[in-house]
Amino acid sequence: MRDVFAAAAAWLEEGQPVAFATLCELRAAKTAPIGTTIAVTADGRIAGNIGAGCYESEIIETAQRTLGDGVVRTLDVNLDSDDELSGGTACGAVMRLLVWRPEAAFLDDAHAIARGERAVTLQIGTFTHVIPAKETLILVGATTLAADLAAIGRRMDFNVIVVDPRPAFATERRVPDAHAIVREWPDDYLPLALSSHTAVVVLSHDPKFDLPALRCALRSSASYIGLLGSRRAQAARRSALRAEGFDDAALARIHGPVGLDIGGATTSETAISILAEIVAERSGRRGTSLLSASGAIH
Repeated sequence: MRDVFAAAAAWLEEGQPVAFATLCELRAAKTAPIGTTIAVTADGRIAGNIGAGCYESEIIETAQRTLGDGVVRTLDVNLDSDDELSGGTACGAVMRLLVWRPEAAFLDDAHAIARGERAVTLQIGTFTHVIPAKETLILVGATTLAADLAAIGRRMDFNVIVVDPRPAFATERRVPDAHAIVREWPDDYLPLALSSHTAVVVLSHDPKFDLPALRCALRSSASYIGLLGSRRAQAARRSALRAEGFDDAALARIHGPVGLDIGGATTSETAISILAEIVAERSGRRGTSLLSASGAIH
């Protein structure tokens, strides 16, 4: 959704008025997260998708009316009524949208949302929605796998930081999709960088990097701690940390071998398995197949 607000910020800077349609209620099926927003200009430019199917044109028309008069409008969309058009495959969602035009001062907030630099609260009538800052993914070790994790993690809205003190490895050419490359030792950088909004994955395969990084992570509130390496290497790292006083409860926070078991062999497949495990952990899911699960799929 950040690209929607990035586009809106650019349009506002051009002097183009913008209206937004924001999803505020959803029943029966989850076509999009609450707070999902599309942006519309008077000349017909559109950014975003709210999953409303053939009703998107109605949303756009309503947004253009709001552009003209500034009135906040409520729009209800019932996708159950799409069954005749969809051959019975409509998702059945019932959604409520708020269509609104921002004040001029919203430009700063639009930039902040687009960059993910801070949380922004949308207050639309009685509806309040907080768009959080980006979560941070810290990769210890500027490896080939780090490059794939950075590329995919960036697409998943992580702020990706690579930590590696080796000048020959810690380069933008080697990890071009990282938002930042920190040429420091893990125990110098991590203590002030880790928080409950941070996932850290240790990739270096070297105890002089692995152990300092794991010490810092275990002493922090990091939301996820992953360790790459064989089962033998995992046992060695845990043994060293246990000898330093870390108990079983602390060591259980380490996801290692890191990633879900999807049979991946390439670095890209391994990156997918690691990021999938981070998402599953964040969502409180087990990472099993949806085919064998029940209940809501999102």
